[in-house]
Amino acid sequence: MPSPERPTSLGVLRAGLVFVWLATAVVSVLELDGQSSELLTQAGWSNPLAIRAVILVGAGVDLVLGLGMALRPGRGIYRMALAMMGLMTVAATVVEPTLWLHPLGTLTKNIPLAACLWVLLREERRN
Repeated sequence: MPSPERPTSLGVLRAGLVFVWLATAVVSVLELDGQSSELLTQAGWSNPLAIRAVILVGAGVDLVLGLGMALRPGRGIYRMALAMMGLMTVAATVVEPTLWLHPLGTLTKNIPLAACLWVLLREERRN
């Protein structure tokens, strides 16, 4: 049994995922007119208010997922995160398929993130 002061491997996985989702929420708001806005504009979106709304809704979802994993971890939030990540990955692929080739792993990083969520889901099922 791990000691309370030492995080478990699963705790480290969860903490990493919390960081990803919370950081993504913050960066999305700070860069409201940045890369995401440019991507949507290149995809044919022309209404700046609609673009901002979509980005802010996405940031809100990221915030809810990050806080949910931090404050109420469990199968429900992990499933929600997998579903949202899957939807966003499909949407991004439709909008800009070349994101799979981005050297910083814009979309490819979602594969290991999904694997981490899957591990957490499996372990929650066992407990």
